[in-house]
Amino acid sequence: MSSDTGSTGRTSSNSSPSSVSGEDSSNAALASGEPPVEPLQYDDGFGAEIGVGPHALPWPVGERYDPELLAHGDRRNVGDEYRYWTREAIVADLDLRRHDFHVAVENWGHDFNIGSVVRTANAFLAKEIHIVGRRRWNRRGAMVTDRYQHVRHHPDTADLTAWAAAEGLPIIGIDNLPGAVPLERTVLPRRCVLLFGQEGPGLTEEARKHAAMVCSIAQFGSTRSINAGAAAAIAMHAWVQRYADIPATRV
Repeated sequence: MSSDTGSTGRTSSNSSPSSVSGEDSSNAALASGEPPVEPLQYDDGFGAEIGVGPHALPWPVGERYDPELLAHGDRRNVGDEYRYWTREAIVADLDLRRHDFHVAVENWGHDFNIGSVVRTANAFLAKEIHIVGRRRWNRRGAMVTDRYQHVRHHPDTADLTAWAAAEGLPIIGIDNLPGAVPLERTVLPRRCVLLFGQEGPGLTEEARKHAAMVCSIAQFGSTRSINAGAAAAIAMHAWVQRYADIPATRV
Protein backbone atom coordinates (compact mmCIF):
# COMPACT_ATOMS: atom_id res chain seq x y z
CA MET A 1 0.00 0.00 0.00
CA SER A 2 1.31 3.44 -0.87
CA SER A 3 1.57 6.50 1.35
CA ASP A 4 1.48 10.23 0.71
CA THR A 5 5.18 10.60 1.40
CA GLY A 6 8.42 8.90 0.71
CA SER A 7 11.61 9.13 2.72
CA THR A 8 12.02 12.78 1.80
CA GLY A 9 8.69 13.71 3.36
CA ARG A 10 7.41 14.98 0.02
CA THR A 11 4.26 13.90 -1.77
CA SER A 12 4.34 11.01 -4.22
CA SER A 13 0.69 10.49 -5.12
CA ASN A 14 -0.33 10.66 -8.77
CA SER A 15 -3.63 12.27 -7.78
CA SER A 16 -2.05 15.59 -6.80
CA PRO A 17 0.84 17.70 -8.02
CA SER A 18 4.19 16.57 -6.68
CA SER A 19 5.58 18.84 -3.98
CA VAL A 20 8.59 21.04 -4.67
CA SER A 21 9.77 23.45 -2.02
CA GLY A 22 10.47 27.10 -2.68
CA GLU A 23 8.63 30.22 -3.74
CA ASP A 24 9.97 29.99 -7.30
CA SER A 25 8.17 26.70 -7.93
CA SER A 26 4.85 28.16 -6.76
CA ASN A 27 5.29 31.22 -8.97
CA ALA A 28 6.18 29.03 -11.95
CA ALA A 29 3.11 26.91 -11.35
CA LEU A 30 0.88 29.98 -11.28
CA ALA A 31 2.43 31.29 -14.49
CA SER A 32 1.76 27.98 -16.23
CA GLY A 33 -1.84 27.85 -15.06
CA GLU A 34 -1.17 24.97 -12.66
CA PRO A 35 -2.24 25.23 -9.01
CA PRO A 36 0.66 26.20 -6.73
CA VAL A 37 2.49 23.44 -4.91
CA GLU A 38 1.05 22.81 -1.47
CA PRO A 39 3.12 22.20 1.66
CA LEU A 40 2.58 19.14 3.80
CA GLN A 41 1.79 21.32 6.84
CA TYR A 42 0.51 24.84 7.27
CA ASP A 43 3.85 25.73 8.89
CA ASP A 44 6.06 24.03 6.30
CA GLY A 45 9.32 25.96 6.17
CA PHE A 46 8.56 28.10 9.22
CA GLY A 47 9.86 27.39 12.72
CA ALA A 48 9.93 23.99 14.39
CA GLU A 49 8.77 20.97 12.44
CA ILE A 50 5.42 19.39 13.26
CA GLY A 51 5.01 15.65 13.11
CA VAL A 52 7.06 12.69 14.25
CA GLY A 53 10.40 11.21 13.34
CA PRO A 54 11.23 7.58 12.61
CA HIS A 55 9.35 5.10 14.77
CA ALA A 56 11.40 3.33 17.43
CA LEU A 57 11.98 -0.38 17.02
CA PRO A 58 10.19 -2.71 17.17
CA TRP A 59 7.73 -1.30 14.65
CA PRO A 60 3.98 -1.79 15.12
CA VAL A 61 2.52 -4.57 12.99
CA GLY A 62 -0.45 -4.23 10.65
CA GLU A 63 -1.41 -3.42 7.08
CA ARG A 64 -2.40 0.11 8.02
CA TYR A 65 1.21 1.09 8.71
CA ASP A 66 3.49 2.44 5.99
CA PRO A 67 7.07 1.09 6.19
CA GLU A 68 8.54 4.27 4.66
CA LEU A 69 6.82 6.48 7.19
CA LEU A 70 7.88 4.22 10.04
CA ALA A 71 11.46 4.38 8.80
CA HIS A 72 11.71 8.06 7.96
CA GLY A 73 9.04 9.83 10.00
CA ASP A 74 5.62 11.31 9.30
CA ARG A 75 5.30 15.04 8.61
CA ARG A 76 1.87 14.93 6.96
CA ASN A 77 -1.04 17.16 7.90
CA VAL A 78 -2.89 14.44 9.83
CA GLY A 79 -3.94 13.98 13.45
CA ASP A 80 -1.64 12.11 15.79
CA GLU A 81 -3.94 9.06 15.79
CA TYR A 82 -3.12 8.59 12.09
CA ARG A 83 0.66 8.90 12.31
CA TYR A 84 2.47 6.28 10.23
CA TRP A 85 -0.80 5.07 8.63
CA THR A 86 -1.07 4.73 4.86
CA ARG A 87 -3.39 7.14 3.12
CA GLU A 88 -5.68 4.27 2.10
CA ALA A 89 -5.99 3.15 5.72
CA ILE A 90 -6.85 6.67 6.86
CA VAL A 91 -9.53 7.08 4.19
CA ALA A 92 -11.03 3.69 5.06
CA ASP A 93 -11.21 4.63 8.73
CA LEU A 94 -12.82 8.00 7.97
CA ASP A 95 -15.35 6.29 5.69
CA LEU A 96 -16.69 4.39 8.70
CA ARG A 97 -17.93 7.59 10.34
CA ARG A 98 -18.38 10.34 7.78
CA HIS A 99 -21.21 12.75 8.45
CA ASP A 100 -24.40 13.03 6.42
CA PHE A 101 -23.79 16.45 4.90
CA HIS A 102 -22.08 17.16 1.60
CA VAL A 103 -20.23 20.34 0.67
CA ALA A 104 -20.48 21.88 -2.78
CA VAL A 105 -18.65 24.98 -3.95
CA GLU A 106 -18.91 26.86 -7.23
CA ASN A 107 -15.64 27.17 -9.13
CA TRP A 108 -16.00 29.58 -12.03
CA GLY A 109 -12.92 31.76 -11.45
CA HIS A 110 -10.28 29.57 -9.73
CA ASP A 111 -11.20 31.02 -6.34
CA PHE A 112 -8.39 30.77 -3.78
CA ASN A 113 -10.94 30.16 -1.02
CA ILE A 114 -11.94 26.74 -2.33
CA GLY A 115 -8.92 25.12 -0.73
CA SER A 116 -9.95 26.54 2.63
CA VAL A 117 -13.49 25.21 2.19
CA VAL A 118 -12.12 21.76 1.40
CA ARG A 119 -9.83 21.78 4.43
CA THR A 120 -12.74 22.68 6.69
CA ALA A 121 -14.93 20.02 5.08
CA ASN A 122 -12.25 17.50 5.99
CA ALA A 123 -12.07 18.81 9.57
CA PHE A 124 -15.84 18.40 9.99
CA LEU A 125 -15.80 15.09 8.06
CA ALA A 126 -18.19 15.90 5.22
CA LYS A 127 -19.49 12.91 3.27
CA GLU A 128 -18.24 14.26 -0.06
CA ILE A 129 -16.92 17.46 -1.58
CA HIS A 130 -18.42 18.66 -4.88
CA ILE A 131 -16.62 21.09 -7.19
CA VAL A 132 -19.07 22.79 -9.55
CA GLY A 133 -17.75 24.41 -12.71
CA ARG A 134 -14.09 24.25 -13.60
CA ARG A 135 -12.47 20.92 -12.85
CA ARG A 136 -9.20 22.47 -11.71
CA TRP A 137 -9.27 24.32 -8.41
CA ASN A 138 -6.63 25.93 -6.23
CA ARG A 139 -5.48 23.23 -3.83
CA ARG A 140 -2.93 25.15 -1.78
CA GLY A 141 -5.36 26.16 0.96
CA ALA A 142 -6.54 22.56 1.31
CA MET A 143 -3.14 21.56 2.76
CA VAL A 144 -3.42 18.13 1.12
CA THR A 145 -6.63 17.31 3.06
CA ASP A 146 -8.47 16.61 -0.21
CA ARG A 147 -6.52 13.33 -0.40
CA TYR A 148 -8.54 12.03 2.52
CA GLN A 149 -11.91 13.11 1.10
CA HIS A 150 -14.10 11.94 -1.75
CA VAL A 151 -14.14 14.76 -4.29
CA ARG A 152 -16.73 14.76 -7.09
CA HIS A 153 -16.77 17.16 -10.06
CA HIS A 154 -19.91 18.61 -11.68
CA PRO A 155 -19.55 20.63 -14.90
CA ASP A 156 -22.48 22.86 -13.97
CA THR A 157 -25.17 23.47 -11.38
CA ALA A 158 -27.73 21.43 -13.31
CA ASP A 159 -25.50 18.37 -13.00
CA LEU A 160 -25.13 18.89 -9.24
CA THR A 161 -28.88 19.36 -8.91
CA ALA A 162 -29.64 16.17 -10.82
CA TRP A 163 -27.18 14.20 -8.71
CA ALA A 164 -28.59 15.60 -5.44
CA ALA A 165 -32.17 14.86 -6.53
CA ALA A 166 -31.27 11.27 -7.34
CA GLU A 167 -29.72 10.92 -3.87
CA GLY A 168 -32.68 12.58 -2.15
CA LEU A 169 -30.51 15.41 -0.83
CA PRO A 170 -31.86 18.97 -0.57
CA ILE A 171 -29.46 21.71 -1.62
CA ILE A 172 -29.02 24.42 1.01
CA GLY A 173 -27.44 27.58 -0.35
CA ILE A 174 -25.39 29.74 2.01
CA ASP A 175 -25.37 33.44 1.07
CA ASN A 176 -26.55 36.76 2.46
CA LEU A 177 -29.27 37.36 -0.10
CA PRO A 178 -32.63 39.12 0.15
CA GLY A 179 -35.18 36.58 1.37
CA ALA A 180 -32.58 34.26 2.89
CA VAL A 181 -33.47 32.77 6.28
CA PRO A 182 -31.05 33.23 9.20
CA LEU A 183 -28.82 30.19 9.65
CA GLU A 184 -28.88 30.85 13.39
CA ARG A 185 -32.66 30.28 13.47
CA THR A 186 -32.78 27.41 10.99
CA VAL A 187 -32.63 23.66 11.55
CA LEU A 188 -30.53 22.28 8.73
CA PRO A 189 -31.61 18.91 7.31
CA ARG A 190 -29.45 16.04 8.54
CA ARG A 191 -28.90 14.82 4.99
CA CYS A 192 -28.18 17.74 2.71
CA VAL A 193 -25.76 19.51 0.39
CA LEU A 194 -24.38 22.81 1.67
CA LEU A 195 -23.72 24.91 -1.44
CA PHE A 196 -21.34 27.87 -1.39
CA GLY A 197 -20.61 30.46 -4.06
CA GLN A 198 -17.18 31.82 -4.77
CA GLU A 199 -15.63 34.86 -3.16
CA GLY A 200 -17.14 38.13 -4.40
CA PRO A 201 -20.20 37.28 -6.48
CA GLY A 202 -21.48 34.57 -4.11
CA LEU A 203 -24.03 32.07 -5.36
CA THR A 204 -24.92 32.30 -9.03
CA GLU A 205 -28.51 32.95 -10.04
CA GLU A 206 -28.86 29.37 -11.27
CA ALA A 207 -27.63 28.03 -7.93
CA ARG A 208 -30.18 30.16 -6.07
CA LYS A 209 -33.01 28.81 -8.23
CA HIS A 210 -32.07 25.20 -7.57
CA ALA A 211 -31.56 25.57 -3.83
CA ALA A 212 -34.33 24.25 -1.61
CA MET A 213 -33.45 27.01 0.85
CA VAL A 214 -30.88 29.79 1.16
CA CYS A 215 -29.51 30.61 4.60
CA SER A 216 -27.77 33.82 5.62
CA ILE A 217 -25.17 34.30 8.35
CA ALA A 218 -25.84 37.11 10.83
CA GLN A 219 -23.40 40.03 10.60
CA PHE A 220 -23.24 43.10 12.79
CA GLY A 221 -20.35 45.18 11.46
CA SER A 222 -19.84 47.45 8.46
CA THR A 223 -18.57 44.88 5.94
CA ARG A 224 -21.05 43.68 3.32
CA SER A 225 -19.88 40.08 3.55
CA ILE A 226 -17.46 37.70 5.24
CA ASN A 227 -14.83 35.55 3.59
CA ALA A 228 -16.28 32.60 1.69
CA GLY A 229 -14.04 30.17 3.56
CA ALA A 230 -15.20 31.59 6.90
CA ALA A 231 -18.85 31.39 5.86
CA ALA A 232 -18.41 27.73 4.91
CA ALA A 233 -16.82 26.97 8.27
CA ILE A 234 -19.70 28.62 10.15
CA ALA A 235 -22.33 26.70 8.18
CA MET A 236 -20.60 23.36 8.61
CA HIS A 237 -20.18 23.97 12.32
CA ALA A 238 -23.90 24.74 12.61
CA TRP A 239 -24.59 21.26 11.21
CA VAL A 240 -22.00 19.69 13.53
CA GLN A 241 -23.45 21.37 16.62
CA ARG A 242 -26.82 19.80 15.96
CA TYR A 243 -26.01 16.33 14.64
CA ALA A 244 -22.43 15.29 15.41
CA ASP A 245 -21.48 13.05 18.32
CA ILE A 246 -19.31 15.43 20.33
CA PRO A 247 -17.44 14.07 23.38
CA ALA A 248 -17.63 15.93 26.70
CA THR A 249 -13.87 16.52 26.68
CA ARG A 250 -11.28 16.49 23.95
CA VAL A 251 -10.00 13.00 23.33
